[in-house]
Amino acid sequence: MSATTLHSLTLEEFLKLPETKPASEYINGEIIQKPMPKGRHSRLQCKLCAAVNQVAEDKRIAYAFPELRCSFGERSIVPDVAIFLWKRIPFLIDDQVPDNFELPPDWTIEILSPEQKPNKVIGNILYCLKHGSRLGWFIDPDDVSILVFLREQQPLLLMGEDLLPVLPDELTLTVNQVFGWLKMGG
Repeated sequence: MSATTLHSLTLEEFLKLPETKPASEYINGEIIQKPMPKGRHSRLQCKLCAAVNQVAEDKRIAYAFPELRCSFGERSIVPDVAIFLWKRIPFLIDDQVPDNFELPPDWTIEILSPEQKPNKVIGNILYCLKHGSRLGWFIDPDDVSILVFLREQQPLLLMGEDLLPVLPDELTLTVNQVFGWLKMGG
């Protein structure tokens, strides 16, 4: 993650800047570019979105967006996966999904990349919870663990066959199932 501080740049000014690849986030007055996703990160992100959307999209319960910019409070962040309950998606008048989400996701998922500082990533999850998110996951592929954050509760470090708290409730996942998605070879 590289950080750039621009003197007295506001959130509104940041949002007018051109998008970067990979995405940049605006946190505490700093512009921080996320690292380019690598293999394990991309695989987990794709499978998590697919698992949530397979259970929740047709029933209009929730939807998982990969790399969706969410701007609220004093930050503009891009969670690896942002899950919104259907009733909270700010659809346009013609029922299309909007480009801009100015609210926190109901469930935010961050997948740690080797170049990232864990506390900065966890800080975004905590920020989301402070502003209304109900659930946060911090996935560490090297540790094969998921740190789960629920509002107003102690974090849970889950491993192995531990059942993961999810939104929507119709989805059932264990830590082993999530990390099992990384095994693609014969």
